Amino acid sequence: MPLPLYLLAVAVFAMGTSEFMPAGLLPDIAADLDVSVGTASTLTSAFAVGMVVGAPLMAALARNLPARASLLGCVLVFLASHVAGAVTSSFAVLFATRVVAALANAGFLALALTTAAALVPPDRKGRALAVLLSGTTVATIAGVPGGSLLGTLLDWRATFWAVAVLCLPAAVGILTGVPARPGPRDSSAGPSLRQELAQLRNARLLVVMLLGALVNAATFASLTFLAPLVTDTAGLGELWVTVALVLFGAGSLTGVTVAGRLSDHRPGAVVAACGPPLLLGWPAMAVLANRPTALLLLVFTQGALSFAVGSTLISRVLYAAAGAPTMAGSYATSALNTGAATGPVIAATTLHTPAGAAGPLWVSGGLVAVALAVRVSLRNPVSGLAP
Repeated sequence: MPLPLYLLAVAVFAMGTSEFMPAGLLPDIAADLDVSVGTASTLTSAFAVGMVVGAPLMAALARNLPARASLLGCVLVFLASHVAGAVTSSFAVLFATRVVAALANAGFLALALTTAAALVPPDRKGRALAVLLSGTTVATIAGVPGGSLLGTLLDWRATFWAVAVLCLPAAVGILTGVPARPGPRDSSAGPSLRQELAQLRNARLLVVMLLGALVNAATFASLTFLAPLVTDTAGLGELWVTVALVLFGAGSLTGVTVAGRLSDHRPGAVVAACGPPLLLGWPAMAVLANRPTALLLLVFTQGALSFAVGSTLISRVLYAAAGAPTMAGSYATSALNTGAATGPVIAATTLHTPAGAAGPLWVSGGLVAVALAVRVSLRNPVSGLAP
C-alpha cells in the first residue's frame, strides 16, 4: 500500500479520537461550563449530525480543488476548532466548535476515501479502505482511552489540546506525502456534479449504503452504552470500561485488516461468513453479560465481526459509486455516520425497559437481522459488486 495512505490514516486517528472522546468527558464539561450532563451530551449529537450533512456538502465544495489542498484545509480547520474549544468558557461556543469539527472531519473522510481509492489499482479499493479505517480502530484502542485518562488526570481541555497537537504531524504528512491530484478532480475531465448526484438513483448503491448504515448502527448502538454493561451488569470496576474499549478496538482492527484482504474479490463470502455470527453474538452478549470473562471475549469478537462486515459494505459503496469519482467517498461517509447517529438513539429507548443495560445489545441484534434479511431478499447485492 502507498505511504500516503498511512499518512491519511494518521489524520483519521486524530479525528476518530475526537469523535468518540466526549463520552468520557461529559461530566467534567458539564460542571466546568455550568450545564447539565444531558445538555452536554448534545455535543455528541451535534458531531454526528455534522458528519452526515458535512460529507456530501464538503465533497461537493471541494470537488474541483486539488486533493492535497482540500485534505490539508480540512485538517487545519479541525485543528483550529479544537483550539477554540479548549480555550472557550461558553458552552454555545463549544457546541459550535463541535459542529465545525464534524464538518471538517466529514469532508476529510469523504475526500480521503476517494483519494485512497485513486491511489491504488481499481481492484484494491477494499485494502486501501482497510488501511484508512485502521486509523479509526487504533483511535478506539489507544486514542479514546488515552483521552479519557488525560481528562481524568488533568481536565477535559487537555484532551482537546492533545487532539489539536495530533493534527500537526498529520498536516505535515499530507503536505509532503499526498499527491496534489491523485485522481480525477477536475469536473471538465469527469462527470459533472449533477451526474455524480444522479448516482444516488442507482438502486444497488442505495441498498449497499443502507446495509452499511444498518450494520454501523448496530455497532454504535451497543458501543455507546458499553460502560453500564461492564460496571452494572458484569459488576466490574470502572477501570474495566477502558479495558473493554481497548478489546473492542483490538477486535475492530483485526476485523478490518482481515476483511480488507478479502473484500475486493470475495465481498459476498466475507458477509456470508461473518454476518450470521455477528447476528448471534449480540443476543449472546446480552444473555452472558453478567459473566465478565464471556462478556469481554464477546466484546472483542463483536468488534472484529462488526468491522469486518461494516468495512466490506463500505468498500462496496465505493465500487457501486464508481460513476461518482469525487462524491463516492461522501456517500460512504454519510452511510457510516447515519448509522452512528441513529443506532444510539434507538438503543437509548431500551435502557428503561426490563432489558435494562442489555437493551442496546438486543437492538444491535435486530439491526443486523434486518440488514441480513435485506441482503437475502435482494439476492446478495454485495457480491454483485465485485470488480
